[in-house]
Amino acid sequence: MPTVKATTVSAQDPQNYEDLHVHAVYDEIAPHFSSTRYKPWPIIATFLASLPAGWVGVDLGTGNGKYLPLPVELPGSLWTVGLDRSRNLLQIAKHAGGSEREVVWGDVLDGPWRPGAFDYAISIATIHHLATPERRKTAVKRLLESIAPSHGRALIYVWAIEQDELSKREIPASSGLGSGEDPNGGPEIKSTHSSARKGQDVFVPWVLAAPPELKSKSRRKGKSGSQASPEDKVMQGGEAQASPRVFERYYHMFAEGELSELVTEAAVEMKLQVGGCTSVEQRIGSVPVCGVEIVQDGWERSNYYVELRRWKN
Repeated sequence: MPTVKATTVSAQDPQNYEDLHVHAVYDEIAPHFSSTRYKPWPIIATFLASLPAGWVGVDLGTGNGKYLPLPVELPGSLWTVGLDRSRNLLQIAKHAGGSEREVVWGDVLDGPWRPGAFDYAISIATIHHLATPERRKTAVKRLLESIAPSHGRALIYVWAIEQDELSKREIPASSGLGSGEDPNGGPEIKSTHSSARKGQDVFVPWVLAAPPELKSKSRRKGKSGSQASPEDKVMQGGEAQASPRVFERYYHMFAEGELSELVTEAAVEMKLQVGGCTSVEQRIGSVPVCGVEIVQDGWERSNYYVELRRWKN
């Protein structure tokens, strides 16, 4: 079974690194990946169900679009546009939930729409694929810019170093990271790391099984005791293809507190007040004050998440 491996990112060309170890991989594994991603996570479903009917939002890194049809109990009450770098995943997302969806081919580091165009934004399991702290911070800025400054709401999820007992991933230890306690008092976690607010760069393998028809051909050939003909030898070239292919996907596994710090740094650089609107002065002279509040900051099933609310006075 392939294991998670620590890696080091070259700061000289992070875009090329992501192209090779993220974008190219997802285009290759899109159908198989999508078949394993169909059940919405509870906190995300609850967040979307809490939004006012008629709101329009964006899913930044939508993947196969599994969140585009939500909330299932109020179909059509929200309109979520999906953005992703993988054209192959977008082809799947375009028909998520059995209906035609609005999807956009693009990068979470770009700003293809006017500031404040959306009422809400979600970014689920996406920012951890960006290879440097600055790029991850830029993605948070683009998300905050995309939602209405007076009422916009957002939810961000990233993978955590701290993995629970149901996870198949064991994160390799790194210097400066240590204890292995669950930050929220949940089940015992697969980690020997402490919170240094410094995550770990890793390759997480994706095993792509061979198509059934290739497997069946290989089995039929194996049962034959006759000497291989030239045609059989050509077919045997396909036996290597019948073996599972392993793709290494780049992830930055977040440490406890790292995501909320990233959001805070992004907000401060955008000159936004951090905290609830009652925690700052209403106005500075005649200039309106804009801010962002961290409504929730938690850990769920091997992920860290933050829920955000923008406000303006």
